[in-house]
Amino acid sequence: MARLVREFDWADTPLGSPETWPPELKTVVGFVLETHFPKAVVWGPDLVTIYNDAFLPILGDKPEALGRSFAQVWAEVWDQIGPIAQRALAGEATFIEDFPLVIDRSGRPEQAWFTFCYSPLRLADGTVAGMMDTVIETTATVRVRAELDLLTQELGHRLKNVLAMVQAMAAQSLKDVAERDAVEAFTDRVVALGRAHDALLAQSWSAADLRRVAEATLSPLDGLNQVRLQGPDIQIGPSATMTLSLIVYELATNAAKYGALSVPEGRVDLSWRLAGEMLRIYWRESGGPTVPPQSRTGFGCRLIDMGFGAGSAVDRRYRPEGFEADLEAPMRNLQDH
Repeated sequence: MARLVREFDWADTPLGSPETWPPELKTVVGFVLETHFPKAVVWGPDLVTIYNDAFLPILGDKPEALGRSFAQVWAEVWDQIGPIAQRALAGEATFIEDFPLVIDRSGRPEQAWFTFCYSPLRLADGTVAGMMDTVIETTATVRVRAELDLLTQELGHRLKNVLAMVQAMAAQSLKDVAERDAVEAFTDRVVALGRAHDALLAQSWSAADLRRVAEATLSPLDGLNQVRLQGPDIQIGPSATMTLSLIVYELATNAAKYGALSVPEGRVDLSWRLAGEMLRIYWRESGGPTVPPQSRTGFGCRLIDMGFGAGSAVDRRYRPEGFEADLEAPMRNLQDH
């Protein structure tokens, strides 16, 4: 492109001979031709286009764009990008990621995506004389991301089917078990895991937002909006998401049976904070009936006491004003996959 720019007959364009170009245009063109990042200079009221070698794949098989109006080069999408270009020419830069455009660069329309910045180019006196198009095509990335999202959704759908099958198998296998409460508790825990899966699915199974996990787990047990959540935005990994969902479910179930959630005036505060490298979670009940310490420890309590595994700690207290539980765990453990 450096050679083509030198050999081009600029006298037949609104820019005129390069000898008459302002020094700012000469400087920016020299810079653009040297860089390996796709760039185009769009200069003057006629939007004359000058671009570098890296810009060629963006153009594809379009008619030669050198010296032509940028509006003509991109005529098929000018109604979309024209207003953005006009903002740059008015002195306002715009940066856009994964912008969808249906372009014609191979003789047929094709869907493509671009991340680009249109920025004003100024003369020494501050006057805007043109704009810089700095662009990278992200079509392949966007399509791969869409395929991954589809696969993740399919995985989530299949996992839900598996969990539903587990529930059905449990109901049939345990139908003769006398302790129906234990059977129902088991199936309810499977449902809690399903809600944790939903929270993970929303973020492609890479991590989940702690608040979202808590909300999803508590929603079926908090019909009167008695639970208040408070804490910073924290991302936790898939394994910690499952564990947190089960712990919160057990705490809320106990509160619904015996504690603050068993009466309309009861309240639960679930809060969390970071203390150095540790995540600390606090469960506080108030306004409910007095709960005496349990004489025996059931599976739910044992599950809570397991916490988040190695390095974590759990403290349960049966106070007259309401049950309390403190949990802590190293953040590095909670963010591992």
